[in-house]
Amino acid sequence: MNVQWYPGHMAKAKRMMQENMKLVDVVIELVDARIPLSSKNPDIDSLTAGNKSRVLLLNKFDMADSKYNEIWKRYFEEKGYHTALINSRNGQGVKQIKDIVYKACEAKIERDRRRGIINRPVRAMVVGIPNVGKSTFINSFVGKASTRTGNKPGVTKGKQWIRLSNKIELLDTPGILWPKFEDPTAGMRLAFIGSINDDIIQMTELSLELILFLNKYYPNAIKERYDIELPNKMEEIKDCVTTLEQIALRRSCLMKGGEPDIDRAAGILLDDFRSVRLGNITLEFPET
Repeated sequence: MNVQWYPGHMAKAKRMMQENMKLVDVVIELVDARIPLSSKNPDIDSLTAGNKSRVLLLNKFDMADSKYNEIWKRYFEEKGYHTALINSRNGQGVKQIKDIVYKACEAKIERDRRRGIINRPVRAMVVGIPNVGKSTFINSFVGKASTRTGNKPGVTKGKQWIRLSNKIELLDTPGILWPKFEDPTAGMRLAFIGSINDDIIQMTELSLELILFLNKYYPNAIKERYDIELPNKMEEIKDCVTTLEQIALRRSCLMKGGEPDIDRAAGILLDDFRSVRLGNITLEFPET
């Protein structure tokens, strides 16, 4: 399944970020803990050009498989990122971010001190893909509803400066993807978690891909949620149709004549995954 989505406003947002990069000391990037690599925008690396401190936050870690969260955290720390696991919705892990930002900017703060500049605020740009939870994180970090939040990609339309204290200022930016997913699997994973507009997705085909993945790595997720038996053979997309039909029957998704409505079942499956009703699932795993 090949997914591509890059609306015109994202190109504009990227230019805005590039223009404002010189104003900030550190870049705080949010990724989704369920797909840390696929949700990490490679354009951010090129925009920072290696001259900005980097903080990487694995958000929604409560929705991911706990046995992989610390592994992913160490993975990025070994690549030089200041890293933390957070749940921006309930604030878990957010209090530590202030100290992490200061640590990431130690060299900058020390340079300012030697030049006689004291108490100059650290300026941080907050970036991430659509629907990764940036605005919710900022609201939790600042302690009040400073930005609009929503459950659809693209709620933040323009840049917003937010003063956290006399020591930190945040620049919120719109969520952006990159123009082309070289690895089609990355686009598919982004579609799984809702970072691609559902209106352009073949939802039934996407759900079949999800069934194929779950059968391989989390076989009990579907069995326990829908009380169905999975086929012995499920190696290709066509092998997953029977499972989607069983889900349709279990959820009374029927067309005229009693035929299973697999399109409705596909929507139920994807909603159950995104709402963690299938359990805590990680969709990609660190390099060995």
